[in-house]
Amino acid sequence: MKVNEAHWRRNIYLFLTSQFLTGITSMIVQYAIIWYLTKETGSATILSIATILGMLPMALLSPFVGPLVDRWKKKALLIVPDIVAAIFAIILSVSGGVFHVFPVWLIFVSLLMRSIAQTFQMPTIQSVMPTMVPDAELTRVNGQLGMVQSANMVIAPALGAFLFAIIPMQYLILLDVLGAILGISFLIWVQIPNNEKIDAALHMLHNTKLGLQQLMGNKGLWYITITGAVFMLLIMPASSMYPLMTMKYFQGTVGQAGFIEVLYSSGMLAGGAIIGIWGNWADRMKPVIFSLFLVGVPTGISGLLPGNQTGFIWFAILNVIEGVASPLFNTLLMAMIQQSYPAKQLGRILGVLNSILSLTGPLGLIFAGPLADSLGVETLFIIAGIGTVICGIFVLLIPVMRQYDIRLQERLSEAEK
Repeated sequence: MKVNEAHWRRNIYLFLTSQFLTGITSMIVQYAIIWYLTKETGSATILSIATILGMLPMALLSPFVGPLVDRWKKKALLIVPDIVAAIFAIILSVSGGVFHVFPVWLIFVSLLMRSIAQTFQMPTIQSVMPTMVPDAELTRVNGQLGMVQSANMVIAPALGAFLFAIIPMQYLILLDVLGAILGISFLIWVQIPNNEKIDAALHMLHNTKLGLQQLMGNKGLWYITITGAVFMLLIMPASSMYPLMTMKYFQGTVGQAGFIEVLYSSGMLAGGAIIGIWGNWADRMKPVIFSLFLVGVPTGISGLLPGNQTGFIWFAILNVIEGVASPLFNTLLMAMIQQSYPAKQLGRILGVLNSILSLTGPLGLIFAGPLADSLGVETLFIIAGIGTVICGIFVLLIPVMRQYDIRLQERLSEAEK
């Protein structure tokens, strides 16, 4: 049941505010941890392991989390992960204060537990959006959510780099606690409809299998999902090496690493603004396909740049282009998925889909660290760029993918008659 449309704007803006507050503090801490590992170890393998631990729970648990999201109270699923992140921030902070060092194993455990908590949070956010806004506004509001997430990514690296330089790490980590308090304070006022009560017994494997069957039965979306998984397999290893690319290959600093993240996120903010303002395209697959080329070409070129400050300047410019393209793929695809299935089924569908998209990233990262340490981090960017362009060509050439949104809009129009 939808929230009263007369009040939905106030409700959704309270929701977006809560996500901004928890998101920005969490990301500052996340960046600080990655920069700490980069500065202390300089190892691509360590960064790969850290990224894998951040992604693996999403890949392994999402299919089983989805059915729970369809049944459990949505607000609790949004609040509890923030509390878990705050608890582990305190543990890590106390460890740093007592032992004057952050054991790598404890950092890995903290990243793993934060990721497990977020595995519940992400599909919950994705599944409640269609219940909180009118159908006609779904793409636009998804764009606004993307803008909030992008704004976090613009502010967090710059603020994080500044705070990393002036605040001891054990105190900087406690920002997660502040973010949880502020975000939850806003979230308790948000009206989030729960799905109708499901009295049938919960069979995790059955629900997961059913979600997979529903996804596979939609051929166009299934092929897009597989292509997206290949895209993640190729691009994630390069994405995890951004701090190392800046600080080791281009001989830069933590501040420059933060600057790159700010530029990329500024591009994402611009891309989210484009969707939020002009996002009601008749055929959303066109910008989705275009975005693959806008990501692939600059990524490949980045790996060919000279390893000096001149190359860094061009690297920064290319990252703005990639940033603009990123929400065109993610946000528009999510809006199409949300409109492809009833809200009560979205949890299990998104659980399976998130798992597929998340699993390939860690698989690529297993080889990324050793490959970057032996051949150079820039090699990963060349491979990722060429592969992403091939993915774009593939989607462009297959009619069931290229025409997916046109067919979806036709089905939605017929259902309204």
